Amino acid sequence: MGKKRLRGRSPARTGALLAAGLVATGLLAACGTDSGTKINVYYAPEDNFQSVVDNCNKAAGGRYEIVYNKLQRGADDQRIQMARRLAAGDTSMDILGLDVTWVSEFAEAGWAEEWTGQNKAAASDGVLQGPLETATYNGKLYAAPKNTNVQLLWYDDRITPNPPKTWDEMMQMSQQLKKEKKPYSIVFTGAQYEGLVVIYNTLVESLGGHILSDDGKSVVMDQGAVDALALLKQVTSSGITDPSLTNQKEDDVRQTFQRGNAAFELNWPFVYASYAEEKPQDLAHFKWAVYPEAKAGMPAKTTIGGYDLAVSTYSQHKPEAFEAALCLRSAENQKFSAINDGVPPTIESVYHNDVPLDPSKPASADNPNMAIKYPMRDTILDALKTAAVRPLSPAYQNASTVMSKILSPPSEIDPPVTAQQLREQLSDALQSKGVIP
Repeated sequence: MGKKRLRGRSPARTGALLAAGLVATGLLAACGTDSGTKINVYYAPEDNFQSVVDNCNKAAGGRYEIVYNKLQRGADDQRIQMARRLAAGDTSMDILGLDVTWVSEFAEAGWAEEWTGQNKAAASDGVLQGPLETATYNGKLYAAPKNTNVQLLWYDDRITPNPPKTWDEMMQMSQQLKKEKKPYSIVFTGAQYEGLVVIYNTLVESLGGHILSDDGKSVVMDQGAVDALALLKQVTSSGITDPSLTNQKEDDVRQTFQRGNAAFELNWPFVYASYAEEKPQDLAHFKWAVYPEAKAGMPAKTTIGGYDLAVSTYSQHKPEAFEAALCLRSAENQKFSAINDGVPPTIESVYHNDVPLDPSKPASADNPNMAIKYPMRDTILDALKTAAVRPLSPAYQNASTVMSKILSPPSEIDPPVTAQQLREQLSDALQSKGVIP
């Protein structure tokens, strides 16, 4: 999620660079292949995504060629580049890799083509409800879910043999471990950015609350949202979080836990592969569980992440773009990406697919299947079945900026006062329907 902003360029300079980029892209697109049809996909950096593209190009049989245009690593930079080019009516963009929080904005702006008929049926088939919601706006499908993501609770069974079931239990265990002078901290993304908003949204949803209305057009901030503020303040002001909480993003959280400086880690599944690579001798003790309940007896509704694939309304090759997008997020390619890049599938059946990458050979560490790479797959699936999505609003980026600012630092939250600040400033944020930064 690492947020980065463009700074230090005058509007004229930025415009010149943008124009140059469009011209260069146009020249590249004009080169084409023997078929003359080139499908440009703009997508975040993913180590093995080019192999997926290559597979889909083979399947296309020369009718078109998919070209992977790798976006910047920072999420903000990705969004800004695509938004600016689409606002200029760039026809060289065919498939758009959208963070799940951008679909509403791009649909409202008229940049994402609606999925209908057989394309819609294929893009929805077997997809888990949460990921499918992220691709939907005003009851219409505007993208095909490619991969999802969900946070789990991670712990070391040498310190805590049994994971806590609730936040109250986790805080009590943390306090006891602190008295025993053992690793005790609860670590999560507490920096002033989207990661803090994700934590807050999870607590709100888990307490049955709402930040915005279901249509994303008005502010609710009900009792569940206020109770979530109280819980966030409690955990961060009780001396049981890491001293660097307000500077910590996902990888900082991972490293803190991996160094043995925490008892409980709330983070995405990427931490397992990192732990396996960097501390293989301790991997047998690195355990996971579903997110703790904010209210006993109510399963947590963990906020999901991920990417969806949209077809640009300016694409000159829409039939081919829809076909290519479906291939890039097919069940087989989702399995390949899950095993090789650690991105959880959106199609439920993939979680149960234990055929190794090379079916002619037995499954092994060198020829893995889902069971080997995703030992926590059943827990991920359980979490996804009760998952929450972030507010589906075209102005979500504005709303997120407001929330991260007001929630930081979380130890200074005053629930009723902070709730009123959120009501007022979120109302102002919603007046903008996704302004390009």
